[in-house]
Amino acid sequence: MTTAKLEPRDSQYAERVRESFFRQGAMATLGACLARVQPGEVDIELDWAKGLTQQHGFLHAGMVSTALDSACGYAAFTLMPADAAVLTIEFKINLLAPAQGDRFRMEGRVLKPGRTITVCEGRAYALRDNQEKLVATMGCTLMAVSDRQDIKG
Repeated sequence: MTTAKLEPRDSQYAERVRESFFRQGAMATLGACLARVQPGEVDIELDWAKGLTQQHGFLHAGMVSTALDSACGYAAFTLMPADAAVLTIEFKINLLAPAQGDRFRMEGRVLKPGRTITVCEGRAYALRDNQEKLVATMGCTLMAVSDRQDIKG
């Protein structure tokens, strides 16, 4: 993942991420929480819940991709200016194994920050019995949006 130290453009980046996260109805629906917020790095965690599963009892791929997208988006957001908002413009997900676990961790990491476009990598882990298994990866491209009344951080 990221090897160089990433510097946020806003010293209040963590507070902005948390405020934005708590406004997301999707993350509340998933029962997700922020577990890590560092410059260029965000982890989101959620518990297994029957309402989030597909027909075999695995966490549904749509739920995995939703949480990974948010982890990547917020990782990018940590490096954006205070007046910017973030929007995903593209992502690709690789589902590597059934998302079977008691709890899940979605990691978003900035690979290449930019003034307008940021590229991130996401990884989803299923956690069970003190073991973790990589179940999905994501490549995600995001953009910083400024000067839009209808889009706020």
